[in-house]
Amino acid sequence: MHSVVARVTARIIERSKDTRAAYLATVDAMVQRKPPQDRMGCANLAHAYAALPGSEKFKVTVEKAPNIGIVTAYNDMLSAHQPYQSYPALLRDEAARHGAMAQVAGGVPAMCDGVTQGTPGMELSLFSRDAIAMATAVALSHDVFDGVLLLGVCDKIVPGLLIGALHYGHLPCVFVPAGPMGSGLPNKDKAKVRELYAQGLVGRDELLKAESAAYHSPGTCTFYGTANSNQMLLEAMGLHVPDAAFTPPGTGEREEFTRQAMRTVLDIGKRGKRFTPIAHVVDERCIVNAMAALLATGGSTNHLIHWVAIARSAGILIDWTDFDDLSSVVPLLARVYPNGDADVNQFQAAGGPPWILRELLANGLMHPDVLSVNEGGIAAGGAPAPATSGDLAVLRPVVEPFSPTGGLRLLQGRLGRAVIKVSAVPEDRHIIEAPARVFDSQEELLAAFAAGEVQQDMVAVVRFQGPRANGMPELHKLTPPLAVLQNQGFKVALVTDGRMSGASGKVPAAIHVTPEALGGGPLAKVRDGDLLRVDAVAGTLDVLVDDAEWAARTPDECKAPVATGFGRELFANFRRHAGGAEQGACTWL
Repeated sequence: MHSVVARVTARIIERSKDTRAAYLATVDAMVQRKPPQDRMGCANLAHAYAALPGSEKFKVTVEKAPNIGIVTAYNDMLSAHQPYQSYPALLRDEAARHGAMAQVAGGVPAMCDGVTQGTPGMELSLFSRDAIAMATAVALSHDVFDGVLLLGVCDKIVPGLLIGALHYGHLPCVFVPAGPMGSGLPNKDKAKVRELYAQGLVGRDELLKAESAAYHSPGTCTFYGTANSNQMLLEAMGLHVPDAAFTPPGTGEREEFTRQAMRTVLDIGKRGKRFTPIAHVVDERCIVNAMAALLATGGSTNHLIHWVAIARSAGILIDWTDFDDLSSVVPLLARVYPNGDADVNQFQAAGGPPWILRELLANGLMHPDVLSVNEGGIAAGGAPAPATSGDLAVLRPVVEPFSPTGGLRLLQGRLGRAVIKVSAVPEDRHIIEAPARVFDSQEELLAAFAAGEVQQDMVAVVRFQGPRANGMPELHKLTPPLAVLQNQGFKVALVTDGRMSGASGKVPAAIHVTPEALGGGPLAKVRDGDLLRVDAVAGTLDVLVDDAEWAARTPDECKAPVATGFGRELFANFRRHAGGAEQGACTWL
């Protein structure tokens, strides 16, 4: 085991000693209970099984067959989730073949950030994670299940399902993916059309044509954003059937992976061969493995929020310093858009998750001695990874990485703590020192760009975008105009207490700044013209203003009106109680 990985893991174990012990004590008490058929009242059981055919009622009540709950994020608007429509029938059939049964325990909401980008709906996005976690808890509250299959792929949905499942840590759980859509218009070409549209050089018809050629069929979007990062991390945590992440929907191989998920959850149930509740799979080493996989693949910055929240749900305390320390030794092994030209189908063809996991395990950058839903643990994996990369432009070995360090860095200084994704940023842009242009919304910056008011070197400060201000929306609409300015030769960077998309690209962006501006965080003291320095080499985020002047400044107040419409009023308590970004923006603590 690499000494830094071992040291970070030991630090997390020590920091989490009390919270993890309390969590496991609760889980172990639940494990000791009798089966539902012997524990629940007769009226409770009658309600739970009322809609079943008579043979199924006999099977579950008299024969006491295992009953697997299905929590599904199916809807047919999300391309990634549309394939889930047929899964319950398939899973019930596979359960029956093994003397078990399955019921859809409940559905959870599933929104598409691609649809809501730049609209009021995006202010519900981050908190939809916690709503999904609560919906998962409601689905499992019936307490009649021996195990759980979790059907979800996209951005907040997998973290929400996992948080909810960890609050039922006594149950064996397996995630069931649906796979990516086929390759369409290359992501690089799509981004170019977006930049041309931002400059007014192509019209809306041309933009829609390009977008529709990129997003064109059932399955996950093919860039390596939050959704596909989710799938990589679940593989690294041992919560998928191995190798299931990136097989396309609608194929015989995908059906076999789905059936295998049912066989697996039965196998790790109390009446299976190797009882493995999810609380025992997701331990400190498992979380570190997920962090390493994220860094090695240049994955989504959103996971520096989500995996903090996931870890906390298992009694494990991690922070951005842990990510940063791991990033110093975990090399970048993958180039997938936005930190390369390939899409996830090319990533899979080159070796995919098996290649990444094999390289990290073989070089002491992941823990091999962890549990998995797979027999033999995470090191056993599925099919063997190819001996060599299928495409060295997409995947490289540890001895010949794209970069000796991971794709994410911690920044800290007078402006607070932030993260930056450097894997897609050219090296000559890793340090930006320029005057600040301050905006209190994404719309203000877009309007200034359209009016030609930001043709300059600048660090764009977009503030009052944190969890408590407006739900911390992604500011992905800023990428094309900032990229245009960068392409014109200007030094450009973004500093914000909001989020960027999992598809954050080549413009340096210090994001998730904490403490947030609302309530007096340092960004509220920045003024137009202040010289700012974003330094991803030294890991600093500073305002170069005289100490006395900085100390004397009064933070600006948020001028935005209280959000109304689009259901945002319903999330007022989420905003009020949200923790900081580095604490996972959790609303339940």
